[in-house]
Amino acid sequence: MLHILYFVHDLADPAIRRRVLMLQAGGAKVTLAGFRRDDNALAAIHGVEPIELGRTRDAHFAQRIAAVAKSALQLRGLLRSVEKPDVIIGRNLEMLAVANRAKSLFGGNMPVIYECLDIHRLLLRKDVFGGALRGVERHFGTDAALLLTSSPAFVEHYFRPRSGLDLPIVLLENKVLAIEDLGAEIARAPRSPADGEPWKIGWFGALRCRKSLELLAEFSRHMEGRFEIILRGRPAYSEFSDFDGFVRDAPFMRFGGPYKNPEDLSAIYGEVQFSWAIDFFEEGLNSSWLLPNRLYEGGLHGAVPIAVDGTETARFLAKRKIGLALEKPDAAHLVALLGDMNRERYLAAFNELAAQDRRQWMTDRAECRGLVQRLASLTRAEQTAELKASPQLHRNRGGLQ
Repeated sequence: MLHILYFVHDLADPAIRRRVLMLQAGGAKVTLAGFRRDDNALAAIHGVEPIELGRTRDAHFAQRIAAVAKSALQLRGLLRSVEKPDVIIGRNLEMLAVANRAKSLFGGNMPVIYECLDIHRLLLRKDVFGGALRGVERHFGTDAALLLTSSPAFVEHYFRPRSGLDLPIVLLENKVLAIEDLGAEIARAPRSPADGEPWKIGWFGALRCRKSLELLAEFSRHMEGRFEIILRGRPAYSEFSDFDGFVRDAPFMRFGGPYKNPEDLSAIYGEVQFSWAIDFFEEGLNSSWLLPNRLYEGGLHGAVPIAVDGTETARFLAKRKIGLALEKPDAAHLVALLGDMNRERYLAAFNELAAQDRRQWMTDRAECRGLVQRLASLTRAEQTAELKASPQLHRNRGGLQ
């Protein structure tokens, strides 16, 4: 069984749980280690007790770097009981640095994988600081065996032209993990509101975009109750002056709290007609390039996605002739897009979405096995190269050297 040591930036992130479950479904043993930004029982993984490297704070870059440096000094002791892994994955740049440190402690003869699902705005700066940070990424990433990323636009706009990394790439889209016949159980039925009830837009997942929050609140006020905004997930409180107060004071908006992914997806998406697949968090940069979780979740569960023109999400939808595209990111254009919504128009959009092959929204067990087999092939390549370089090499498989 392939043993993967997985270093992550936030043990409370539900997306981490999904990746670990994916690797396990593919047949791998996963040792999870990382930092924690807050507590989230819904991100716990049955049978996996993570190794906590420390606490970090969202949007505090300097504090995160200091925490990473401290963990690097303590890593030998923290990993003392961990069996030598076959593969190490570092999720995000700071965890790639930790993964490289772990590789040296274990003897330096296993592949390191760089998993990068967001391009941080600091990496895109055109000044000396941005150049220095990209240099750090090249330093830790040059010898990586593989790059895992989630959108072709990340490759097109950053990794190929700007990062300086020349790595094999595997595209892992943010699809819904469907390893328990989830897709077969989903009945995607249209759900027009009853007479007098509002249309509902769901904004689910990582809630970090202040512009989206303000835009949706303004739009719903303008529509005077014809539309209701439903929020679910984990708010990034560092990005809002008062998220809870803002939502409380918005008359046609409500926050339903966190949810378990993928177990609760059918229930929460079944409550709405439309899915807000827009993110202005790093507008024109990462937010324009990503393909968000909610795109796949809403697509699978029959919630018509709303994107904004000029983004990778909008191109994804246009290629398939589904969803709704917002011409400009303001309330007036959202009113123009949705203000005349009626049953006939909604059903046309829903039927176009429902006609799609649902497999494009899901990661099944076969894909999980394919990923683990791809990672396992890297260990064989590493072993072959090492034997050619040093035929008499004796490996220590027991743990730290």
